[in-house]
Amino acid sequence: MSQTIFADSKPHYQILDGLRGVAAIMVIMMHIAEPYCYGDYTRMIINHGYLAVDFFFLLSGFVIAHAYDDRWGKMTLGDFFKRRLIRLHPMILIGMTIGAICFYWTASPTVFPPVASTHLWKLLLVLVIGYTLLPVPLSMDIRGWAEMHPLDGPAWTLFFEYIANIMYALVLRYLPKMALLALALTAAGFTLHYGITGKGDLIGGWSLTAEQLGIGFMRLACPFLSGMFIARAFTPGKWGNTFLWCSLLLIVLLAWPRLGGHEAPWKNGLYEALCIILAFPAIVFLGASGSIQNKMVEKLCRFLGDISYPVYIIHYPFIYLFTAWMVDKHKPFSEAWPVALLVLLGSISLAYFFFKIYDVPVRKWLTKKFVPKAAGKV
Repeated sequence: MSQTIFADSKPHYQILDGLRGVAAIMVIMMHIAEPYCYGDYTRMIINHGYLAVDFFFLLSGFVIAHAYDDRWGKMTLGDFFKRRLIRLHPMILIGMTIGAICFYWTASPTVFPPVASTHLWKLLLVLVIGYTLLPVPLSMDIRGWAEMHPLDGPAWTLFFEYIANIMYALVLRYLPKMALLALALTAAGFTLHYGITGKGDLIGGWSLTAEQLGIGFMRLACPFLSGMFIARAFTPGKWGNTFLWCSLLLIVLLAWPRLGGHEAPWKNGLYEALCIILAFPAIVFLGASGSIQNKMVEKLCRFLGDISYPVYIIHYPFIYLFTAWMVDKHKPFSEAWPVALLVLLGSISLAYFFFKIYDVPVRKWLTKKFVPKAAGKV
């Protein structure tokens, strides 16, 4: 474990930070490749990259339980919510702002028909709502993809993250380990059932419809509860540097070819459910049990941890741009790969820039101003 950037921070698991960065980069690569599947997810290149979201929820449950379970005697509900808002919300503002700046540049008669006819007042209204992270109704879908956050699609996961934080503070922190395990197993049962009987994958959760909200809550419940249970029930081992092996395993799981095709989609659904229920918890436990004894690996994990959240929340407006350009210009990947590489490296560079000059200073200032030291370390 290592110390975070804040002086009052609780020691945390640096290998897990690095793995979060690996997963975030896999998400960007999946989003870059996604337009080339032409709406057929059996043709995806990074076939299960969207499961990085479930991995994030698992990490979140683990980290929340580790960081806060023993702080409630000296930390109020208000202190907890202020800390979580300070941790997450500054970059949400940046992600939404970038999405608004890029919005009209993504106008495409093929991919995003509503963009060109969207009035500025409506864009600004959606931006203000986005700043609050409240989902917009379908009547305010200014892009055409039915996203609850049409300026920055991945923000839907932060909406569910906030719900998980509220549930943790109000209910889950009181539960004994066996009750938490029972809930995690129940959620795992729903995940397994949906994986086998559903459409063959666990994609979804980004739209304000009953079906999509149900998928979103299902994807949140199992990994978040499992992460909390792992943090409470298991003492991490003392093994060597597990970062490399955990990273390779995570990359292989996310990039594994889709199973079953159109003929037997349940095979792919079963695979993805087992990734969430068994494989990802094993990776988190291995990562938490490892230690870093190499300076280069330590720097890499620190860098990946630093950019993991910023790059996740700011990259998608550039994916909108890339998708509109690629489809409208009919660019094969053999011609588009330099632009794709620019999107990847540019997103990472911009994320590190915002982390250094905005995220860290703003969070430090807000923590000093609004969070009393009596609340205890995070």
